[in-house]
Amino acid sequence: MQKVLVAYFSCSGVTKKLAQTLADVVKGDLYEITPAQPYTAADLNWQDKNSRSSVEMRDKSSRPAISGSVKDFAQYDTVFVGFPIWWYVAPTIINTFLESEDFSGKTVIPFATSGGSGVGDTDKFLHPSCSEQTAWRPAKRFAGSTGAAELQKWVEGLKL
Repeated sequence: MQKVLVAYFSCSGVTKKLAQTLADVVKGDLYEITPAQPYTAADLNWQDKNSRSSVEMRDKSSRPAISGSVKDFAQYDTVFVGFPIWWYVAPTIINTFLESEDFSGKTVIPFATSGGSGVGDTDKFLHPSCSEQTAWRPAKRFAGSTGAAELQKWVEGLKL
């Protein structure tokens, strides 16, 4: 029996809702990736080139600090990692999370929420944050309104 973790980062609650539904579908544990310094509305203003999120996303080496860690991370075999799409990729806080634990021997399955844009270069920028011994699956984008039936179909197609 595989032990599954659904880790997610969400500012607006959209990714959180999808992650909760996915955790129910896979009967997995849920973990929120929490920034050490919470994002404000001004931080998330993508139209302001000087906003915190804009500055972080321009700098691919940016690693915003996270608060806390996954309890007994070694017990998990499969880790779904959820996030909103920012600038056609995952927020750099996801790299922070992936670099904070040893994912060797685990399967990592990224999933994203977006109002319309795809996952872009998400895999290209996230995969190197894990060891070569990590089984990486391609990122999948979902609408925030995606329900349990669609997630179940996706999970079954993964053949975990």
